[in-house]
Amino acid sequence: MEGEWREHLESNGPGRMRIKKHGRMLTDAIMIADEKHIKEHTDDRSPNQVINTASLPGIVGNAWAMADWHFGYGFPIGGVVATDTEAGELGGSISPGGVGFDINCGVRLCSLDIGVNDINIKELSKKLAQTIPSGASRKGGVKLNLTELEVILSEGAGAAVDLGWGESRDLFNIESNGLLDCQERKLSERAMKRGMSALGTLGSGNHFLELQIVDKIVDHEAAKSYGLRKGQITAMIHTGSRGLGHQVCSEHVNAIESKYQKNDGFWHAPEWDIQITDRQLAAAPIYSKEGQEYVDSMNAAGNYAFANRSALTQRLRNSLRDILGRDSNLKLIYDVSHNIAKIENHEVHGKQCKCCVHRKGATRALGGDHVELSNQFSGIGQPVLVPGDMGTASWVLAGPKIGSNDAFASSCHGAGRKLSRTAARNSIDSVELKKNLEAKGIYVNVKTPNVLSEEAPDAYKDVDEVIDLTQKARLARPVARLKPFAVIKG
Repeated sequence: MEGEWREHLESNGPGRMRIKKHGRMLTDAIMIADEKHIKEHTDDRSPNQVINTASLPGIVGNAWAMADWHFGYGFPIGGVVATDTEAGELGGSISPGGVGFDINCGVRLCSLDIGVNDINIKELSKKLAQTIPSGASRKGGVKLNLTELEVILSEGAGAAVDLGWGESRDLFNIESNGLLDCQERKLSERAMKRGMSALGTLGSGNHFLELQIVDKIVDHEAAKSYGLRKGQITAMIHTGSRGLGHQVCSEHVNAIESKYQKNDGFWHAPEWDIQITDRQLAAAPIYSKEGQEYVDSMNAAGNYAFANRSALTQRLRNSLRDILGRDSNLKLIYDVSHNIAKIENHEVHGKQCKCCVHRKGATRALGGDHVELSNQFSGIGQPVLVPGDMGTASWVLAGPKIGSNDAFASSCHGAGRKLSRTAARNSIDSVELKKNLEAKGIYVNVKTPNVLSEEAPDAYKDVDEVIDLTQKARLARPVARLKPFAVIKG
């Protein structure tokens, strides 16, 4: 029953609210929130989605919702769930809804060696908007032949570098070095077609390229390790696998959901004897044919996303050379994924577990002793990139100095919506918003007028509050705050 979860809600320490196991839940659910945050975001749908994820077969630990939680497809955005890959005959479940339609949507942050006084902000913003392809179409994308696309699907960011759309030094500062394992790459003709001309494009919706200024340093040791200093200009890129990834997800969602039949108010897959509360949670055992095909295709789409962000970074370098006469020594600080499922080893209830960790609108926050991190971050922790909204600020956080947090090494990925896109369009005047932003010194270039209203600051939670809750919950610690001054959107 909607709202019933409130009867099972209790504080679980600073920044954490626990929904105790009840009904069909196999574990407890933990929401990164406090009582005030829960009251201010009263939509019952997100907590109920977290509860539903706690019933996934093979789940281990708790079901999590990061501080930027809001309603999504099946899983809430901000949802983190791990399943035991060794559970049952075919392993625990993997759910495409727990990854999302924009596979490996993610964020990368770059540093520049120029100051605000060195540039004409309005003019630079306008020229970048003319040279960085954005919008719902694939217009302006890199044209790939079939062989080049196959290599990108197989080799990720490294393939982009080989094609001249990236620099080899960048690879060390990309999650998983910009490469996810895939062997078969059985993508449909439609998915391949959508990927052959979209590389190096931002897309639309909440995707963006922002120029920002570091306005506050909180953790000086970590900031120095990351190459950040107060007053510095940074560039943040937020995008994913474009139409290729959306097509991959759509096809596998349809294939897996077709295995389920409604029975007594629940959804049941007779072939695997899996029962779920919401069809959008449709999951396959990870070692089933359907599970393996999804993992392989997901990773191929993830590689495309890594290559796409690499190509956009190279476009930015090239554009800066053309506009300013130099690329401003643009360096990649880090690139994180926030829509992906990964096989990882975690300690759960004192025992080691090989887990399939779904992160949907959530990012990893690895400790400074993790083998996947470069030596640059040793004893510091992984950079965690948290975009806010185009009118306030974004944050750089750090994972633990050593070890792992108990949310499967996860953190928030953004501010999180508080208004639906429809509600934002109906209540926010995009023309007035653009004027107000420019009055604050924030120049926004957007191709689709509706996007401005949908992505307005008032449509999002307070990013500073989200960061505060994340810190209190001991998931990640704040390093630096970044304020935007030039925004390019689709």
